[in-house]
Amino acid sequence: MEREARRAAVAAYKKRESVAAIYVVRSAGSGEAWVGHTPDIDTIRNRIWFTLRAGGHMNKALQAAWTRDGEDAFSLEPLELVDDDTLGFTADKVLRAKAAEWRDKLSAGAV
Repeated sequence: MEREARRAAVAAYKKRESVAAIYVVRSAGSGEAWVGHTPDIDTIRNRIWFTLRAGGHMNKALQAAWTRDGEDAFSLEPLELVDDDTLGFTADKVLRAKAAEWRDKLSAGAV
C-alpha cells in the first residue's frame, strides 16, 4: 500500500500547476533586500536556502549577509504573482523585466 500511496503523491505533484512570481528575499538584520523571479514560487525558497546554507550562492552580497546575520534573519515573500496570460510565450523575458522594475522600486539587489 505504501508504494501505491507514494506513486499517487508523485503523480499529484507532477500534475500541480506552478505559479510564476516576482519575489523578495529580505534580511531583517541589515534591512537589505534582493529581488528575483521564478516560474514556480512554491519551490524557490528551498532552492535559495539550500545554496545559502551550503555557502555557494552566486550572489556574494546575499551570501555574505546570510553568513553574517544567520538564517533566522531572512524571509522570502512574493511581490507579484504572474498569470499565464501575462507570460505568454516570452515568460523569461516578462519575468526579468518585472523583476527589474521591482528592484528599482525597492532599491534592491538581484538574487
